Amino acid sequence: MKFMMITNATKDSEAGTPPDPRMMEAVAQFIEELTKAGILVSTGGLHRSSEGASIRLSGGKVTITDGPFAETKEIIGGYAILDVKSKEQAVEVARRCWQMTADILGSSYEGGGCLLRMWDESDFA
Repeated sequence: MKFMMITNATKDSEAGTPPDPRMMEAVAQFIEELTKAGILVSTGGLHRSSEGASIRLSGGKVTITDGPFAETKEIIGGYAILDVKSKEQAVEVARRCWQMTADILGSSYEGGGCLLRMWDESDFA
């Protein structure tokens, strides 16, 4: 089963501040480990919302609004697609990722995201 692990943007990422080099090195190692284990399908970080747009459909009308967007905590900053045997395994990967973040950036760092199961062909059998 596949899960999408979503990381929310932060004030720093929305300001265009580059990630901490220690964090990027640890993430690269984590990506390599998960890829070798056959767990990581895809991953990516996203540019700040000022480079994007919001699309809304309401009442049959499509509305496009250029970024940036007000609520940073609701903006996706990055993602990973995981192919795992269970929700528990996906949760463990997410826990390890966030613990790594706390270990490197310290207890004052505030962040979050979510873990969502993806539809696949077995759901429609």
